[in-house]
Amino acid sequence: MGQIDTVLAGGTVVTADGTYDAAVGIDDGTIVGVGSEAALPDADERVDADGNLVLPGVVDPHTHLYGYNSVDSYETGTAAAAAGGVTTLLTFAWQRWDDGEWGAEGTLAEAVERHETGTEPLIDCGVHPVITEESEAVLDELAALVDDGVTSFKMFTTDDIRLSNGFIGEVFRELADLGAVGMVHTEDYSVCEHRGEAVRAEPDGDAPAAYPRSRPDYAEAMAAGSVARLAVAADAKYYAVHTTSEAAADALAAVQTDGANVRAETCTHYTVLDESTYERLGNRSIMAPPLRTPADSDALFDSLRDGALSVVSTDHVPLPLDRKEGGPWWDSAFGINSLQTSLPVFHDEAVNRRGFSYPDLVRFACRNPADTFGLPRKGRIEPGADADLVVFDPEETYTITAEDNLSNADYSVYEGREVTGRVERTFVRGELVADDGEIVADPGHGRFLDRDVPDWG
Repeated sequence: MGQIDTVLAGGTVVTADGTYDAAVGIDDGTIVGVGSEAALPDADERVDADGNLVLPGVVDPHTHLYGYNSVDSYETGTAAAAAGGVTTLLTFAWQRWDDGEWGAEGTLAEAVERHETGTEPLIDCGVHPVITEESEAVLDELAALVDDGVTSFKMFTTDDIRLSNGFIGEVFRELADLGAVGMVHTEDYSVCEHRGEAVRAEPDGDAPAAYPRSRPDYAEAMAAGSVARLAVAADAKYYAVHTTSEAAADALAAVQTDGANVRAETCTHYTVLDESTYERLGNRSIMAPPLRTPADSDALFDSLRDGALSVVSTDHVPLPLDRKEGGPWWDSAFGINSLQTSLPVFHDEAVNRRGFSYPDLVRFACRNPADTFGLPRKGRIEPGADADLVVFDPEETYTITAEDNLSNADYSVYEGREVTGRVERTFVRGELVADDGEIVADPGHGRFLDRDVPDWG
């Protein structure tokens, strides 16, 4: 091999399998070698990692950009992602959603096209179409979308966009034939409706601290277990989103037998925050499902250790405070933003406080989501992979503030939280896109990805 574009040297490379004092050779956006700097070809540019860690770029499979529940465009959302060490994200394309209003009709293909047309992401992206209606036409669309590299689909069991278990089961049967992944927000609708009505009638029922009782952990566990069983019955790949509780994790673990294609994630906020946050931050910390108890957070880490949970995502929902505050909890829009802060926050909790290893961190945040969603060139540092790299200082301590937000969201549930571990530089396919929290590349560097049908063997 002749001269290459770049060598990133002077750091400790972290993969899902170990840590190595090594340099990374990059050419035409691809990793071409990992090893001693002397063994790599000469490079046009040498980038010094200054003794820091070199991680694969984070792959966040659960974000909300450019949709009804998001004030982030692709430009602002992916800028926040890049500053936070995220180099690939997957977001949701909502059926029957167009220009800020729910339409009377709409296809999944149209939803995907809205995202891929006229947007300029900074990092690489993909979409999960969200199925919001029960029809044969929806089932008929799936094969063509999978052929086009859209290989995962989202559904809900609750709220206004809920689907019946019977229809979800039919979707799983179609996805099983195609090899694609089904994702479901799982809370039992009837339990949440009745509990919500009862809680609102309590003397202090309008206080944010009452909110978790309106969507209890058993409602999540009931739906999680039922949907997972539908997937197993269809022999479909099923990815359970935003697991919040020990009860839900146990319900998923019960069906994760040999040969069962059931995987699951939790989110950073469920591992580091608990229900006491509602007393401290009020409506700004309202999301669905709710934050649970400290014991639930401990149980989520136990499930990460034993493999029942395999991915940590953000469920980034960027909203302004005026849609969060100023009324009772049921008037608050659901969601919190965290693309820019998730890696430092989760690193500080998992590695610094709970003794997880750096390869564990890479598995949960990089390799596992890439493998789960058909992205074989992402989430790893090895020859042939995309040169998506993060220089991460594990020892720098700083305080999170919304003043640093590159997202359009104007607050952070981590405001004032001191963390140790900071993203220094982020590279996407070999190009430096974020440097010390500043964006240094132009929007449009990112690509929309055609994903493989994943192999979960």
